[in-house]
Amino acid sequence: MPSLLMISQLVLYPIMLLCAVLVQEQPEQVHLSYTGDPTSMTVTWTTFGLTKSVVEFSALPGPITFNLSAYGNDTLFVDGGELKRKLFIHRVTLQGLIPGHKYAYHCGSDLGWSPIFSFRAIQSGSAWGPRLVVFGDMGNENAQSLPRLQKDTQMDMYDAVLHVGDFAYDMEKDNAQVGDEFMRQIETVAAYVPYMTCPGNHEEAYNFSNYRNRFSMPGNTEGLWYSYDLGPAHIISLSTEVYFYMEYGKELVGEQYKWLQKDLQEATRPSQRAERPWIITMGHRPMYCSNFDRDDCVLLQSVVRTGISGGLYGLEDLFYKYGVDLEIWAHEHSYERLYPIYNYTMYKGSQEAPYTNPTAPVHIITGSAGCNERLDPFFPLHHEWSAVRIADYGYTRMHIANKTHIHIQQVSDDQEGKIVDDFWLIKDRH
Repeated sequence: MPSLLMISQLVLYPIMLLCAVLVQEQPEQVHLSYTGDPTSMTVTWTTFGLTKSVVEFSALPGPITFNLSAYGNDTLFVDGGELKRKLFIHRVTLQGLIPGHKYAYHCGSDLGWSPIFSFRAIQSGSAWGPRLVVFGDMGNENAQSLPRLQKDTQMDMYDAVLHVGDFAYDMEKDNAQVGDEFMRQIETVAAYVPYMTCPGNHEEAYNFSNYRNRFSMPGNTEGLWYSYDLGPAHIISLSTEVYFYMEYGKELVGEQYKWLQKDLQEATRPSQRAERPWIITMGHRPMYCSNFDRDDCVLLQSVVRTGISGGLYGLEDLFYKYGVDLEIWAHEHSYERLYPIYNYTMYKGSQEAPYTNPTAPVHIITGSAGCNERLDPFFPLHHEWSAVRIADYGYTRMHIANKTHIHIQQVSDDQEGKIVDDFWLIKDRH
């Protein structure tokens, strides 16, 4: 006669097995990305078992009915670690959205659904003012700015996030389980607001595979470089890492450069520049900085600025030629605002109003969101081209107010959300 223990095991084992299967198929790590089309939005999530890829959604305000459905595909991602863990990355693009309208959604399949999230579709045209939050270098350990970013998101303060490289520290660690944990953490922001990214040096493991597979940026280069229009701005995301990781693909340096040339030529056509006069770039490693370390940006001939092999594919001349207005960087774990600069020469609009009609790009370095490497100190000597230097944890708010004004503020998390830098970039001549 079977014992009570044996009976309980026989009953519990199939239940435990079913629970394990359901956990494998439960959606997690949900995040949004903008496609460049205000009538669409991409939803990305992860499961650890093979399931269908479905998003059910409905317009707000009103009852959540999930009367609309969209279907997509999953991609098997095998991490490069010794366990060769398998993740299924699901991507579904919602279409037919009404620009500026709010939607509730959940994602998954009949085997498991995510919590209910919401988002606002991007507004169309150029006659509106996008509100962005910008930062780089945020890990899942010491992600000091994240709680404040979560609260800002809940208060509907942003239309998009720009994360300027370096995620999790590092996504491939512990057989990519650190990446899983980071993506779960940022879900509290990224499931509600488009989370736009570029690769940093901490993504380099296994040929940047965790970055290329986990995010869903527009274009056909796995998020290495891409561009999109947002209100009165044209925003370009690029990879500085092609200059440093030759095994990453040496030909990619030239390929990206040629793409940038073509994209900037299109963005500076008279009709396009009149419609979207602001050109903004984001890339991880800066051309300039005044930090006290050995990074590329402290060198007089920094690679990102001047190029490789004696001057090939340098970005400064290219961006200056096509009149880029604002360049956003990270990598340095601090905040630094530069005066308008080209080739170590300042091009202020005037001495009294340096950011009114400057004739060279303005650089912002914002890499202090919080990670386990802590903050980076500044070199004691203060360069004349460096306008503001702040060595504490925080992030940057950017309001592209209209075709002539951009408002930039630096938020200090160390100082309880205090605005520690505040200026307007004003250009009526681009």
